[in-house]
Amino acid sequence: MELRRDYILDRWVILSDIRGQRPNEFNQDHQAKLSKSSGEKNQQAEQPGKSSTCFFCAGNEHLTPPEIARQEKNGKWNIRIFPNKFPAVKMEGTSEIRTDNDFFTFSNPYGRHEVIVETPDHGKQLHDLSEEEIFDVLNMYSQRSKELSLLPGSKYVVLFKNFGKEGGTSLVHSHTQMLSLNKVPVPIEQEVIAIRQWRQERHECPYCRIISIEKGSFRRCFESKYFVAFTPYASRYQYEIWLFPKDHRKSIAELNFVEMRDFAEIFHKVLVKLKELGTSYNFFMHQAPSNEDSHFHFEFVPRMATFAGFEISTDAIINSVYPEDAAKFYRGEK
Repeated sequence: MELRRDYILDRWVILSDIRGQRPNEFNQDHQAKLSKSSGEKNQQAEQPGKSSTCFFCAGNEHLTPPEIARQEKNGKWNIRIFPNKFPAVKMEGTSEIRTDNDFFTFSNPYGRHEVIVETPDHGKQLHDLSEEEIFDVLNMYSQRSKELSLLPGSKYVVLFKNFGKEGGTSLVHSHTQMLSLNKVPVPIEQEVIAIRQWRQERHECPYCRIISIEKGSFRRCFESKYFVAFTPYASRYQYEIWLFPKDHRKSIAELNFVEMRDFAEIFHKVLVKLKELGTSYNFFMHQAPSNEDSHFHFEFVPRMATFAGFEISTDAIINSVYPEDAAKFYRGEK
C-alpha cells in the first residue's frame, strides 16, 4: 500500500492491491458462488431481515474484524463499528510524506479505515430508517469522527456512503465508511483556501452568505430551524443536494443535542427523496481540517449519469438537469 502524488499536479492516488480482494455482491459470478456454497439448508434457514452469507448481519459478528464500538437497544445492537477488512489505509509505517528525485512524492497511506453498520436488518437501507434511527446514526458519525481526528498522524477524517451499483457498493447491507488520513484531500484544501481568501477580503464565511441567499432562492429544497438544504448553483450531478447548518459549525462534533435532532429530521427528508429517485447515490461529509476553518456540511450526489471522455479530460461536467428543476422535485412540485 502506498500514497503517491502525480509528477507535477497536486493529484494523489492510494495504491492498494488489498482493495481488489473485496467481495462484490453485484458481481453475478460471486452471487452464483454464494448461492451454490450456501446450499438448500442455508436458504431454508434465512429469516426476514437476515442473510446467512452477509458479513454485516446480526448473528454473523464473527465474520468481521473485532468490534470497535456499538450502540445497543433492548439488549441487541442497532449500530456496529469495526475496522474495514480490506482497508484503503493502515496505521503502519510512517505518516510522513516525502519526495525522492524531484518527482516521486509518497508515503504510507497512514490512518484507520472503519465500517459503520447502521442497522442489523439486511432488508433495510439508510433511507428506510426512521428519523429516530437516523438520529442515532448521525450521533455515531459525530462520535467516530471525533475519535478518528485524535489518532496519531490524522490530518483529516473522511466520511462517505455508497449506495447501489453505480454508487460503488460492494456489499448490499447498509453501511457507511470513515477514514482518518495523513493527507488533507485536495478538494478540501481548495475549499479551505477559497474560504480563507474570501474571509480576508469580505470578513465573513462565504458559505454563511451562500446559505442566506439560497434559503430564499429557487434552489431551496428544505429548511428547518437550524438547517437548510438546497441544490447547488453549479451542480455537477443530476439532483445533487447540499445540507448545511445555518449557524457556522466547523464539524459535526460541534452540533449540540437540539441541533442534532433538527439535523436528523432534515437528513431524513433528503434520504426519503433520494429513495424516491430510485437511483444509486453517494453522500459525503465536508468539515474543517485541524486548525483550519470551514462550514461543515453534507453533499448528496445521485449517480444517474456516467462521466465520459469530455468530463474526464476537462474536469468540466455536463449536467442535463438544472438545479432549479431538481429543487422542484425535492419540494414535491414535480
